[in-house]
Amino acid sequence: MDAMGFGMGCSSLQVTFQACSISEALALYDQLIPMCAIMITLSAASPIFRGFLADIDTRWSVIAGSVDCRTKEERGEEPLKHNRFRIGKSRYDTVDSYLSPDNDKFNDTDLVYDKDLCQRIVDSGIDESLAKHVAHLFIRDPVSLFSEKIHQNDEEDSDHFENIQSTNWQSMRFKPPPRNSDIGWRVEFRVMELQLTDFENAAMIIFLVLLTRAILTFNLNFIIPMSKVEANMAESHKRDAVKNSKFYFRKDPSSKSGDGDDVCTQMDINTIINGGSSFPGLIPIIESYIATVDDADVDTCCTITCYLKLLSGRASGRLKTPARWTRDFVESHPAYKHDSVYSEEINYDLMKTFVDIVEGRAEGCTEKLRSTKALGGVLD
Repeated sequence: MDAMGFGMGCSSLQVTFQACSISEALALYDQLIPMCAIMITLSAASPIFRGFLADIDTRWSVIAGSVDCRTKEERGEEPLKHNRFRIGKSRYDTVDSYLSPDNDKFNDTDLVYDKDLCQRIVDSGIDESLAKHVAHLFIRDPVSLFSEKIHQNDEEDSDHFENIQSTNWQSMRFKPPPRNSDIGWRVEFRVMELQLTDFENAAMIIFLVLLTRAILTFNLNFIIPMSKVEANMAESHKRDAVKNSKFYFRKDPSSKSGDGDDVCTQMDINTIINGGSSFPGLIPIIESYIATVDDADVDTCCTITCYLKLLSGRASGRLKTPARWTRDFVESHPAYKHDSVYSEEINYDLMKTFVDIVEGRAEGCTEKLRSTKALGGVLD
């Protein structure tokens, strides 16, 4: 599994949001960082690797390991001699800092960055938080380089920057407008697992899109210390994390005050998504936003409700994640010997069942269909 091709062979569901300005892009980037662990947990769909039923539910840590190109010096296993930095993570991993100056106080983890480059960027008029982020990207070497792209006019082309930017595969990506383009500021949300059906993929995307609208409309605040973000991501990989794990989340998303650990507490996914005695819940917040949209027609609202029911059901445990459904299929298969071995026979039957589900022919797969086409009627 220690191979670039193996890691990048894993599928994912990524969403890019267009922002109207750099300030809105910075706000969305920062506010969505604490959502990464929540969304990868809700979309967990990777319980099998290289012929074995694994003890994790998502692909994230597997890719991080398979594309980790750090040298022994960069990993801290040997003294620095040929390399400049000790780097604590793979180039495919969680983000390391918030970008808005207002949130800098929550950057409580060590950020490795090129200090000389950072100073050059600051001297050019860029905020220090954003300058550190760019200087952090450039602590790594390019993964690939094309001969025709070596000699570039950096005043007219941004290929040199994009080469480094696009091979730092982090949980979020802040995307400045390309040179000589009318494309604006964008933010990419990169963590979600690819779902089996179009309905499930659409539900994940629609939930996230509506959440961004609610964040901007209600001026919500989900910021927590970066150390807690990393703790959440480590928790999200675990088997059945959606049911068994708790995650740090902002106590009061309407408050801008406070700093450090006091602003957050541990909650289960059900409380974060559906709400509880002391937290409103993200779906109720989204529903409050939809109520403010004057031209939201009945058909659209009904469709959105079905999508939100999928996430609500997974968060509450009424619906299984794809990872749990797949585990149950394997463990109940007559050929499974309860030794973690995922045989060719089981693989064939699972793939055939997946095809039948996607094409609407699945008989006896009620649990999976509950989370796809039949969802609206089942959970009413």
